[in-house]
Amino acid sequence: MMITDIEDFFTRGCGRCARFDTPDCSVKHWTAGLAALRRICRDLKLEETVKWAHPCYRHAGRNIAIIGALRSDFRLSFFNAALMQDPDGVLERQGENTQHPDMIRFTRNAQVAEMEDIIRAYLEEAMAYADQGLKPEKEEGGFELPDELVEALDADPELTEAFHALTPGRQRSYVIALSSAKTAQTRINRIARYRDKILAGKGAMER
Repeated sequence: MMITDIEDFFTRGCGRCARFDTPDCSVKHWTAGLAALRRICRDLKLEETVKWAHPCYRHAGRNIAIIGALRSDFRLSFFNAALMQDPDGVLERQGENTQHPDMIRFTRNAQVAEMEDIIRAYLEEAMAYADQGLKPEKEEGGFELPDELVEALDADPELTEAFHALTPGRQRSYVIALSSAKTAQTRINRIARYRDKILAGKGAMER
């Protein structure tokens, strides 16, 4: 059961696994750091929403960043990461096949306070691109992920790491399988159905 109430994420978790609403939930390991990230986003007057059961922050009608938590770390991931300049060199790729560094990864709750000025500056940079209506240019080669898959990956750190660990051929198999769907809701339903297979390192057509 994926959560739809923003408060549930910070108090109970995302609802994606059996650890939901238990002391062992990944969110519970990072309560202080996640709360600090949330405060910064709200201080900047970002609109707070829920996307794929995670806190998503919007500005000027655009998704800016999303918060996620794993057992080993928690992170702030940026949409339209190809635009980000990263002057402080803090952005990391979510996987070896990720095209652009797009997240700030935290392994200690206190890191958010230590990096607050940088976090604010990066969020303000992303907000400025939204104000200007700027989007990254489409890159030649490779393949383009469906919007619904991009949103699912941005909102689900575990799925993101698993997807980007797949071979390009296996990644492409999901793009093909999703692109054949006629509606956005069908693509969303398929992504939910494929999640366990992606986590297992398999392609769309593999058993």
